[in-house]
Amino acid sequence: MDEKHHNPQIPPNHTEKALPALDPESNPHLDKLLNHKFDLHILPYLFGIWLFSFIDRSNIGNARLAGLPQSLNIDSGTKFNFALLVFYIPYILVDIPSNLLLKKFRAGVYLPFLITSWGIICFCIGFTRNFAGLVVCRVLLGLFEGGILGGVIIYLAMFYRRGEMLYRSGLFYCAAPLSGAFGGLLASALGLIEVDEYKRWPWIFFVEGAATVVFGIVCFFFMPDTPGMARFLTEEEREWALKRMRIDASGSTSLDVDDEEFDWCWVWMAIKSPQMWLCAGIWFFLLVPLYSFSLFLPTIISGMGYRSTTAQLFTVPPNMAGFFVVILTAHFSDKVKSRGIFIAGGTVIGICGYIMLLVSDQNRVKYAGTFLIAMGVFQASPMLMGWVANNLSPHYVRAVGVGIVISIANCSAFIGTYIYLARDAPKYAFGHAISVGALVITLLLTGVQMTYLRWENRKRDRGERDLRLFQGDVHRLGHRHPSFRYTI
Repeated sequence: MDEKHHNPQIPPNHTEKALPALDPESNPHLDKLLNHKFDLHILPYLFGIWLFSFIDRSNIGNARLAGLPQSLNIDSGTKFNFALLVFYIPYILVDIPSNLLLKKFRAGVYLPFLITSWGIICFCIGFTRNFAGLVVCRVLLGLFEGGILGGVIIYLAMFYRRGEMLYRSGLFYCAAPLSGAFGGLLASALGLIEVDEYKRWPWIFFVEGAATVVFGIVCFFFMPDTPGMARFLTEEEREWALKRMRIDASGSTSLDVDDEEFDWCWVWMAIKSPQMWLCAGIWFFLLVPLYSFSLFLPTIISGMGYRSTTAQLFTVPPNMAGFFVVILTAHFSDKVKSRGIFIAGGTVIGICGYIMLLVSDQNRVKYAGTFLIAMGVFQASPMLMGWVANNLSPHYVRAVGVGIVISIANCSAFIGTYIYLARDAPKYAFGHAISVGALVITLLLTGVQMTYLRWENRKRDRGERDLRLFQGDVHRLGHRHPSFRYTI
């Protein structure tokens, strides 16, 4: 028998507080209604935010085929790669402070502010006339986009329980491959426009930047800050929306998200969490191929012999394949309550795709490889988002942990933006080989993470972590609470 059921020293209120966790579906009708309302009132805006985020950071790859390097005299050396790289410097630095500011400045205002701001910057890139101007714009773009991914993950975790969150993460993240497909189609048309001195590539930034600004303004009026402040919910629905999140935390917190206050103890708890550092390592190596694939897919396809508009159009099918796979895997991941196995499977598929690019001289085989890469790599990223958020609690631990993970992971951009160089055209063997190596390491670290989480859960099942209940304030244990179970 578990010792916590017969040990008289266990605090008398421990069992009482843990009981709700045994019945997380205590109001299934209201749960279903809440999820339906959140899906209608939140997910469309998060989907749009991530769609425009990926379009506006990656459209420089489309502009490259529409004459940007020639116009700005950066068609030789590594200047173009440097313009890609500088985006990620502020993008990385603002992650943690931005996550902490999310609730302070109200998520329903802060996130729309970021998207509107970067939309203005994207629009202004169309006016640049030299390399320095392009670099400044890319730095500012990274500054305002930097808080989006962590902000969206934390925002989702305010509304959905852990077992429901991955599917929603997949629904918004599938905008990433869709942006590649949509961006390729749009760029193929915009790259033909010539008005006065603005010929071809500036129109990609003008139109896509303006669309982002309009969408950001719309978000200001419709995105709620927290469940307790959602105007589309009744009073009863608001109360249950907050209560069910406390139940889902399995005793790790007794406070609603509206009531939590920042404390440095949450920062240290995040820093001392092994699962956070393992996720950071996994995501770092995963993003090497993901970022390089998103930025350089038009370049990879042009290396097969296709040019300009044709190369832009050929980027659409692989990205659409990635779009559908993200949705499917997110759905099944929540069904089986597992993340790691899907990440491992995706990395294996991605490795096969890069091997096809490396060893084959036939364009049909190479192009098929791009499908495997898109299907394998894109689906793994939302899995990691859910994995991080599922295994850190409460809100401020999650905010700090997610910020650290994303900051470390995005450092992979320093590799990803420099592995596809003009001198390696048309085969780009160096870039493909680096991507394969990164995915192999991703696979190994995923196995380590799954092993650690399973080991820790078994210790809690045996009551070997119950001593933590006597070592301080029970309500400050967060995800270290004996009743909390990690998602594997």
